[in-house]
Amino acid sequence: MAAGSGGRNGGTNERLALAGMLFAVAMTFIDQTIVSIAAPSIIRELGLSAGAMQWVVNAYLLALAAFFALGGRLSDILGHKRVMLVGTVVFVTASALCGAVPTGNAAEPWLISFRAVQGFGAALLFPAALAVVVEVFPVQRRGRALALFFGVAGGLTAIGPILGGWLTSWTWRAIFWVNVPVAVVALVLTFLARIRNTPRPEPIDWPGAVLVAAGMGLSVLGLQQAAVWGWDSAATWGCIVGGLVVLVLFVLVELRSRDPLITMRVFADRAFSVDNAVLFFAMMSFVPVFFFASVYAQVALGYSANEAGLYLLVFFAGFGPASQIGGRILDRTGAKPAMLLGTVVGAVGFAGWAVKITDLSLGAQWAWIVLAGVGIGLLLTPASTDAVNRAIGRSYGEVTGITQTVRNYSASVSLAVLGTVLLHTATDRITATLEGRGLPAAAARGTAEHITRSLTGSSTGGSAPSGTDPGLLAALRADFAAANRPVLYGMAAALAAAFLCALAHPGTRITTEDEPVRPHPTDGNPEHRGS
Repeated sequence: MAAGSGGRNGGTNERLALAGMLFAVAMTFIDQTIVSIAAPSIIRELGLSAGAMQWVVNAYLLALAAFFALGGRLSDILGHKRVMLVGTVVFVTASALCGAVPTGNAAEPWLISFRAVQGFGAALLFPAALAVVVEVFPVQRRGRALALFFGVAGGLTAIGPILGGWLTSWTWRAIFWVNVPVAVVALVLTFLARIRNTPRPEPIDWPGAVLVAAGMGLSVLGLQQAAVWGWDSAATWGCIVGGLVVLVLFVLVELRSRDPLITMRVFADRAFSVDNAVLFFAMMSFVPVFFFASVYAQVALGYSANEAGLYLLVFFAGFGPASQIGGRILDRTGAKPAMLLGTVVGAVGFAGWAVKITDLSLGAQWAWIVLAGVGIGLLLTPASTDAVNRAIGRSYGEVTGITQTVRNYSASVSLAVLGTVLLHTATDRITATLEGRGLPAAAARGTAEHITRSLTGSSTGGSAPSGTDPGLLAALRADFAAANRPVLYGMAAALAAAFLCALAHPGTRITTEDEPVRPHPTDGNPEHRGS
């Protein structure tokens, strides 16, 4: 990739710009998984309850979901570079303060509050950083650039458990402090890259921002707490349904707004809508696989947290190279071929992984895990980049906010639904095992529920139950492994749904900047002109 000079880039060094954005988003990706690894140490030192620790994790994800759309819009209005810098400073300052949490009664509100501020900083940072890459690279080479962006950034999610385990052996506070040098490097590279700031002063739709934040926050909260409150709880459905109602109200308000937070007519572009539908279903497989595979590796295979991180890296052995291939396919032929191929390969990979999941050996599974990673890698960059390329009036931050909101919401839905499937399946199988060993039905059920919740709870280290006879321990591990089978089948089904969505893509591609919207000749829908 040649360094940009003059023209649309204004002398920006493309390589340094890409590197700077990668260092910036690295913090947000690592933080999605690193905190859970340090949870036991945080609980012991600060005296937090398991519920409070869950909120330490959830506060970050809730703020991220609630403010992605606003972050993307602010990026367009204030300039991508400026918002990226502000987001980085907010994020790293909150990180440092999380690491400096005092002991005592103030610990819980302090840590939860600054984790939420971290999430807000990430919601500003990520859409702006992605928009910088999109703006810096011409459309003809954008696929390869974003393939590297998503490939490296996605791989960093698996690094979280490994890095978290290593840092926690020194002090858990280091999992937050490590962001400080990373942020410094990101800021230095950003300034050295001479990235232009391109603001577009426009009014901010604050009513829309409040509505989308409330709607996303409420519905994601309901999904996050479903395992705690129960699916039969009025609070669970009150949050989910209430949030969805607010989101419907948000859409109605945006359609009438003179300066909307999200320009709804972008969804009239069939390709843009299909790209987001593919991302919605594909992310049901991609994001939750980190949680389920990590817990499976620790419980069923008996791995340590660090070893579980290495287990996840097998997935990225396929994902990393395939993301580069997907980007090149996008640049040459458009997003549709890569999305179709990726969804098929990914579905086969997850289905094969499901078949082999009860073979408690990485040697029996690795080929299918790699294949699952290949599928996701092939489709992620093309779907994301094609959607961003179709921004109206180069509102890259706005459409990035949309795609990231879709991805984040999809992950929340998947974690809630598949987590419930895992919980109930594991409980039923363990109950049957305990009854088969002579335990009364009621006692077997209660014990099974306790075991399953301890295995899947975020406040545990994830190790399999010990202190019992080896025969029972092996049976419980086999039960938990089998309970992951419907989860992986569910991920394969999600990719099958993504394939059906990809079939509806018109197959056009963006070949020049600022291509106008015009009616599609066959269906009358607005469509970007392309080859």
